[in-house]
Amino acid sequence: MENSVGIVKTKYYTIEENIKLESGVEFAPTTVAYETYGKLNEDKNNAILVIHALTGDAHAAGYRNENDKKPGWWDVLIGPNKAFDTNKYFVICTNIFGGCSGTTGPSSINPKTGEPYGITFPVFTIEDTVLVQKKLLDYFGIKELYCVAGGSMGGMEAMQFAISYPDFVKSTILIATTSRLSPQAIAFNAVGRNSIISDPAWNNGNYYNQETKPDRGLSNARMIGHITYLCEEAMYNKFGRKLQDKDHYDFNFDIDFQVESYLQHQGQIFIDRFDANSYLYITKAVDYFDLEDKYGSLENAFSKSKSKYLIISFDSDWLFPTSQAKEIVNTLMKLDKDVSFCEIQSPCGHDAFLLEYEVQEKIIKSFLDNHIKGEINE
Repeated sequence: MENSVGIVKTKYYTIEENIKLESGVEFAPTTVAYETYGKLNEDKNNAILVIHALTGDAHAAGYRNENDKKPGWWDVLIGPNKAFDTNKYFVICTNIFGGCSGTTGPSSINPKTGEPYGITFPVFTIEDTVLVQKKLLDYFGIKELYCVAGGSMGGMEAMQFAISYPDFVKSTILIATTSRLSPQAIAFNAVGRNSIISDPAWNNGNYYNQETKPDRGLSNARMIGHITYLCEEAMYNKFGRKLQDKDHYDFNFDIDFQVESYLQHQGQIFIDRFDANSYLYITKAVDYFDLEDKYGSLENAFSKSKSKYLIISFDSDWLFPTSQAKEIVNTLMKLDKDVSFCEIQSPCGHDAFLLEYEVQEKIIKSFLDNHIKGEINE
């Protein structure tokens, strides 16, 4: 556990008052699962919010217990002397609204009925998830966010944070993300959702009290997603056309190739930790995210933002390609905003934002420690 934040505990905060969602629906109560690392200083101006990707959770760093062998999903970047240095910063990570890892979502119990919400849970947007996180930061009494950072979907939320709360966010780190999904990306999400809905066990979202869950549909959705997270080079490097535990084809419909086995494994382990309805809701929120459509143009979207930006892309990421990152960069430059940009070469595809740590750590650490002006009390 060298340079680790050590053993951490997920905490919970309940927002009792109604939250008005972008759809117009008012929703309450909302419990938010979160973890914190480091200490909030007296001036409460050293807080950094890190936001997870599509199927992540609040456990971003450290270990759940002494026997835990797998640290949080961004552990290599969060901790003493790391990119998000917990000797200096108070780092917060929450589970997304609508999720299934402690924050209120479709699998949570509706206090009015005593049953899981299921698909009676309201459809929400990325802006709604940001609103919920802002309520948690208000609970801490934080008046200014030193930085908000996220990759993939987390980058969308970070972007929306800087836009929705221009006087609140001092700096923003956007990694492997986009201001709106391409039609191709929406199509992959649609196929994943259709796989879940077509599973007979889905039962119109009312499967929580059933012995059989829509595991096959959720597993297939995850397999589809994983194809988009890799790139052709990554697949060739990792699998090629190698067979799985055999020397020849079986001439049936069992698994022949290693890539098939990999996808099946990823789908199988996913059903043990994620809720099918949450997958439907969260992917829909990502599909709806479109800053240009919402604000009329990207220039309008970012016009009031006062944040400094660091934007990182990866050359092999075809899901959220560098061209989409550059569109954001060019918009910020037109608006005379303070923006730094780096494209990292990597053979890992979209997954690079979770794998290429060494280069990211240097870039992020430099941005936070040197580029962001203003004193904080450590």
